[in-house]
Parts: sequence; C-alpha cells; structure tokens
Amino acid sequence: MMNMIEEGARQAPQMMGNMMGSMGQMMSHPMASGAMMAAGGYAAGKGLLGGTALLRNPLVLLAAGVAAGYLIFKYEKEIVQTAAKLTGMGKDFVLHQKENLDDLIAETKSTEAAPAATMPPTAE
Repeated sequence: MMNMIEEGARQAPQMMGNMMGSMGQMMSHPMASGAMMAAGGYAAGKGLLGGTALLRNPLVLLAAGVAAGYLIFKYEKEIVQTAAKLTGMGKDFVLHQKENLDDLIAETKSTEAAPAATMPPTAE
C-alpha cells in the first residue's frame, strides 16, 4: 500500500507538468485567449457598474455617446492617419503572403517536374 502511494507521489509532478503544458497550449489559441479577455472584461464591467441597471439609464448612454463623439472629433486626424497606416500595412502583408505562396507553388512544381524528367523509362 505504501509503495503505491510513493509511486503516485513520484509521478504527481510529471502529471501536473503535462496538465499545465496542455492548458498552456489551449490558452495560446486565439479563441481561448479572446474568450478569457471577454469574460474578464464582462466580470470587471459588471463589478464596476453594479450590474446592468446603470447601463439601462438613458442619460448614461447619452453621456457616453457625447463623450465618444467628442473624443472622435478631437482626435480625428490621428484616427484617420492610424487607419490609413493600418490599411497600408494590411495591403503590404497580403502582397507579401501572395508572393510567398507563389514562390512555394513554383518550388513545388519544379521539385515535382525534376524527378519525372530524370526517371528512366520502364521496359514493358
């Protein structure tokens, strides 16, 4: 009986390490991290705002809209510049990925064509 307990105690760190490793891999997935951030944001918002009663107040929604409008108006130039920069970066990224894909396709075709040209004909 004591041997089984000792064996279990020896394997516990390895089992915990394996479980933590698989949890880490699961959390590295974008969907899992996004879900965790959304849940954390919801919990923090609910705790700070006292549930949803404050959010149902029309004056709070009006004030939030006015504040958002003011900030957008105040930082309009920066927002437009940032959006233009991000759009350009997105286009560059897509073009770069397209070039990489074209290179891979050309390399694959040349690799497939090379062995076929060097193979001796089979005698039948």
